Amino acid sequence: MATTEIEKHGFQAEVRQLLDIVIHSLYTDKEIFVRELVSNAADSLEKLRLKQLTENSVYDADLPLEISITTDEEKNTLTIADHGIGMTRAELTENLGTIAHSGTKAFLEQLKEKGDNNADVIGQFGVGFYSAFMGSDEVEVHTHSWDAEAGESLVWTSDGATGYTIEESSDVARGARIVLKLKEGQEEFAKAERIKEILEKYSNFVSFPINLNGERVNKVEALWLKSKNDITTEEYSEFYKFVGHAWDEPRYTMHFSADAPLAINSLLFVPQENQEQFGMGQMEAGVSLYCRKVLIDAKPKNLLPEWLRFLKGVIDSEDLPLNISRETMQDSALIQKLNKLITKRFLKFLEKQAKDDSEKYEEFYAKFSRFLKEGIATSFEHQAQLANLLRFESTMTDAGKVTSFADYIDRAKEDQEAIYFLVGASRDVIENGPYLEAFKARGIEVAIFTDTVDQYVFDTMPEFKGKKLISADRADIELDDVATEGEALDEKSLEALTGWMAEALGDRVEKVAAGKRLVDSPVAALAPQDAPNAQMRSMMKAMGQEIPEAKIVLEVNPRSEVIKNLAALKGKDGELADLVAQQLTDNALLAAGMIDNPQNMVNRMNDLLAKLVK
Repeated sequence: MATTEIEKHGFQAEVRQLLDIVIHSLYTDKEIFVRELVSNAADSLEKLRLKQLTENSVYDADLPLEISITTDEEKNTLTIADHGIGMTRAELTENLGTIAHSGTKAFLEQLKEKGDNNADVIGQFGVGFYSAFMGSDEVEVHTHSWDAEAGESLVWTSDGATGYTIEESSDVARGARIVLKLKEGQEEFAKAERIKEILEKYSNFVSFPINLNGERVNKVEALWLKSKNDITTEEYSEFYKFVGHAWDEPRYTMHFSADAPLAINSLLFVPQENQEQFGMGQMEAGVSLYCRKVLIDAKPKNLLPEWLRFLKGVIDSEDLPLNISRETMQDSALIQKLNKLITKRFLKFLEKQAKDDSEKYEEFYAKFSRFLKEGIATSFEHQAQLANLLRFESTMTDAGKVTSFADYIDRAKEDQEAIYFLVGASRDVIENGPYLEAFKARGIEVAIFTDTVDQYVFDTMPEFKGKKLISADRADIELDDVATEGEALDEKSLEALTGWMAEALGDRVEKVAAGKRLVDSPVAALAPQDAPNAQMRSMMKAMGQEIPEAKIVLEVNPRSEVIKNLAALKGKDGELADLVAQQLTDNALLAAGMIDNPQNMVNRMNDLLAKLVK
């Protein structure tokens, strides 16, 4: 080093305050300083590249545009160097010794008063360099400006507390070489394997080569910034496997960019398999958040809704501050905007896939429908889009063939104001039950749902495109008259029978009434409007919740031979008629999936058989 006069400077007061915040409280992970310094080096190289296009007097013009990092365990140092734009003497003072922004002092005073340790100071003032002091007792910046006429070889030195010095150096290459003399206890950052781990975590997609002790580290290209036309299917596949730590091929690939309302470049993948189906526990968020190719968070919990946790990939937004922390993610208005924008865009993408290739979409739906249903139950703002993506069998589709609510509406009668559905254990169970009889007789389609979570979906989604969603087993459904075969029990006898049955059944039923919906079945157990149905009762039981007593509306079919014979039997053998009424109720509850104690039913059946075989 040349023996020249050493300039000594004190830090601007605002810098001292800012250094205290950065070093002691701004970042929870000390490793972040490596990311910050590498990001600064990349910015410097980018600026130099622009200078090369417009200027003729670039110092050391043939130097490669790359970042070189060197670890030295013996000296306990870490060196980060670039051949970027570099700094002049004045720029060293301006950039590293002062913060030339109006309102800075007032801002820092306010920050101190509030005790806000996670403030966005890096994003506001561009002072990521100061994070170097998180792990260092002393920092040296060896630099030479790009300007061959104005530049000189200089070294800036500071302990991050008392101030800094600037003096001339000898033969410094263009750019900046930052030497960090690490603190006691921070020896890990002088180890090559630790720095490589940090670089692969945060800086894998930096545009310029990053060499660690002479070996290239960042070998994966940031595909999300390239044009779709320039990327092959194989490249997408390899990138998916890299970012998703996956072994399979992506089922869907969504690659898009947007300039408004936020600047976004995104590359998202749907995997082949839903790992949660294999009992492997709940998946973690799989979309990483970047800012200008620098990692902000590998697994941000609030970037996308939890029900999109199956997605893999990258979202990069230039509008984000580089230091947005995990603690402030949830409260960030920018993150919330990203959340809504990406979610709507992905659902729109799925709508297009379902339209363009319905068979492929149905394969996706068979694997991932649970996530969409979870979204309906938890994200009201996306409910309409998600409902449009639901697929199900119905009474007008063949077994195994699915349809949608939009198709259901297209097929419905002009005056039909509701969409009718049933949730059950299987299609066979639903079709063999009593609830479809009235709808089939009237040519009304009923959607069939067989997933255990489907009832939760309908509990949170009352309608679809203005059509009410109504369970076909509800007692309050009013249907038009329809011609049916068989002579009905006369009105007087029917009234007497229902009254007698209500008395005989007692607390087991809310009421007994004749109805129009039954064609073949003698009775049906209908759930009152506010009562949990069979599927909800089953889920409550599985979750250990108390299940309310199943008080049903028992609807009788006045044309049924069983009902007509029961009306006659009650006047001849009241005891036998009571057993028949109880057994009919048990049968109805069994068909509805609402039998809480099957042993009682078996005992009644045995009593009835004993009575009949005397």
